[in-house]
Amino acid sequence: MNVEFNYSRAERWLHQLAFSGVEVQKALADIEDRIYADALKKIPLVSPIFIAGLPRSGTTMLLDALATVPGLASNTYRDMPFVLCPLLWDQVSRPFRKSAQSRERMHGDGVAVSEDSPEAFEEVVWQAFWPKKYKGEIGIWRAGDRSREFEDFLRSHMRKTIALHSDAHGPPRRYLSKNNANIARLTLLPALFGDCRIVVPFRNPADHCASLQAQHKRFLAIQQQPFARAYMKYLGHYEFGHLLKPIAFPDTPDDISTAEDPDFWLAYWAAAYRSILSGTGGQVVLLDYDALCANPADRLKPLLAALALDPSVAQSLSARFRTPSEHAASAGSKALIEAANEVHRALVAAATLSAPPQVASR
Repeated sequence: MNVEFNYSRAERWLHQLAFSGVEVQKALADIEDRIYADALKKIPLVSPIFIAGLPRSGTTMLLDALATVPGLASNTYRDMPFVLCPLLWDQVSRPFRKSAQSRERMHGDGVAVSEDSPEAFEEVVWQAFWPKKYKGEIGIWRAGDRSREFEDFLRSHMRKTIALHSDAHGPPRRYLSKNNANIARLTLLPALFGDCRIVVPFRNPADHCASLQAQHKRFLAIQQQPFARAYMKYLGHYEFGHLLKPIAFPDTPDDISTAEDPDFWLAYWAAAYRSILSGTGGQVVLLDYDALCANPADRLKPLLAALALDPSVAQSLSARFRTPSEHAASAGSKALIEAANEVHRALVAAATLSAPPQVASR
């Protein structure tokens, strides 16, 4: 498998420069803060939307759909590779920017992306400020894990994303992100953003775990390439392959060398969603992705209402959702299958949509 063909030698060199210069990017971000201070302080952070979940749960399709809704702003592939200083990078890159060209993403799942497609780059910020959380397994963030420097940087980054992807003649948009690893921060994010909404989709464990295992196998091959491995490490994509770092949910399997075993993914799936169920508050929207794909027009309306978005766009968004591709399910232990199915039944019962709380943004 080859993912390097999309990048010229100069582009790969530029990416490697960005990968190795996170501290330099942070310094450039401080310069941005001063240059654009007047414009950024006028952008309110109102009701940000965070899409989070295990990979292969439908988070990308949700991001692609919601990013088309007027009033939302998300990172795009054009923000790479200098993610931490997007405004300066935008100015520097504009003269040699390529036109958007659609291609299938490296997951090989039929999802097409281009330079203008929304994508998940927020994890670069988290990784830059919380390196100790990434030693071994990825740690869980609690409500008390507070850092003024990080919080100021994250809010500034969100405002820059809004500024960069808003209509120059329209009002500022709301921040939208897809960051799977935010399921490790379901108590911290509401503490930081009192009116945020966190959408957490889930699928039935048999299909979901089969997809997880298939992608792990695929990325073991992809990450044989040094550039691909460096690219994903920089983005904090530790979900598959040689870079696999499970989030340290209670009861997470200890031995990541067994990730080729279907029992690993069944146990991890159950541990993840059991933890999500125990930690969900009023700002977490549990979304049955299977049910959404089966009846998108009707299922989108309450989701959009819960996110304070216009439900009338549900019909136009519904065509974006399709039943996920099927993977041949590998045999897992009966006990783990039953445990995962029990968690799934609890998720279906708990999946509710309600109106967003009215809390002043910062």
